[in-house]
Amino acid sequence: MNKKIFQFPQDFVWGAATASYQIEGAWNQDGKGESIWDRFSHTPGKIQNGDTGDIACDHYHHWQEDLNAIKKLGLQAYRFSVAWPRVLPGGRGLANEPGLDFYSRLVDGLLKLEIEPYITLYHWDLPQNLQDEGGWVSRTTADAFVEYADLVSRALGDRVKNWITLNEPWVSAFLGYYIGHHAPGHTDLHEALAASHHLLLAHGQAVPILRQNCPNAKVGITLNLTPQVPASPSVADRIATTSADGYINRFFLDPLVGRGYPQDMINETEDKMTFIQDGDLSIISTPIDFLGVNYYTRGIVRSEKISEAENAPRTTIRGNEITEMDWEVYPEGLYKTLGRLYFDYDFPAIYITENGAAFPDQVGAEGEVHDPARLSYIQRHLQQTQRAIEAGVPVKGYFAWSLMDNFEWGFGYSKRFGLIHVDYQTQKRTFKSSAQWYEQVIKQNAVE
Repeated sequence: MNKKIFQFPQDFVWGAATASYQIEGAWNQDGKGESIWDRFSHTPGKIQNGDTGDIACDHYHHWQEDLNAIKKLGLQAYRFSVAWPRVLPGGRGLANEPGLDFYSRLVDGLLKLEIEPYITLYHWDLPQNLQDEGGWVSRTTADAFVEYADLVSRALGDRVKNWITLNEPWVSAFLGYYIGHHAPGHTDLHEALAASHHLLLAHGQAVPILRQNCPNAKVGITLNLTPQVPASPSVADRIATTSADGYINRFFLDPLVGRGYPQDMINETEDKMTFIQDGDLSIISTPIDFLGVNYYTRGIVRSEKISEAENAPRTTIRGNEITEMDWEVYPEGLYKTLGRLYFDYDFPAIYITENGAAFPDQVGAEGEVHDPARLSYIQRHLQQTQRAIEAGVPVKGYFAWSLMDNFEWGFGYSKRFGLIHVDYQTQKRTFKSSAQWYEQVIKQNAVE
């Protein structure tokens, strides 16, 4: 039986991604300030098993070893985030030079190995000082972010060409301020809506600053996007699906392209949204060079407005393949998402900035880590990526999540997403079979 080869464009970028709080450790070293995740993870009952990111993968001390692993993998690009409180301990004001030096060394180390750095400025670790002043609910935090973006881009902009302002503002706003599973752990819808707006405003204000400070910079933002499908063809399920799509996807996509906030969502929240000021929506829709997409699964939506007995029988059923996060494996959702972003929203370029899966990896008798389920997950999502490219979608690169096992937020160290296994007791790194396979994919610029 002949295997089909899915070939990628010659200039396609192959990478992997991490986030500062999830890997760095050194939470209070060399002048670093406290972040909302330091505070949240140190609050009893917030994180599974009482885990914290105090040490994590100790990347702060193992960064050279980790860069060598990135090179060995054959990655052409590495997406990482800067810890805001490491470079501005108070959130604004005086820079912490040892913190800036760490990222400068990291960038130099990557470039020496001919690996392109992609920097995310905000991956959720807000300085606690700013949270004490209101956090993202306060408009002043957006102003502080601009100061922070200016500082980092002036320090690194002579070498870094690719910048992502925010990672998953939906998560920062809604999991942090409404659902309460993430730092700072609040449960107020008005706060979540205000946080959403101020995050997007911070992004829009930072884009021209990054372009000004970085010659030839490409600037974007990363959203977590989850296609929503109705559980049945019933009117109730279709209405619920439109609402879920608005809440998760359109509430962030629409303002970025100048459409403002979706009217149906404004109506649904019944919130006056008095935090929006004249000119804000124009700032938020400042053109970007690319959109980053974090894709993991789809949502199957069942209406809660009517009882099961009144609703139509379910016709869309979750598949049997489920990751350890209890997420359905649904590669075709990535294809549909990519198509929508280009044909409905006309983003000029798209990067898949996260895609991956958690499975219960075991270290074998010989020290090996076989993870066929993860390998299969990535393989099928890459096939759908190539399919989207064939359809004309300008997908420019793929970043596997994650480079290495790490602190998985509220789940602590109980979930492993990495291509590289980390023994948290010894900090030993071991390439999983998925990493060895991914290395070959990069070499061939193709997937079977």
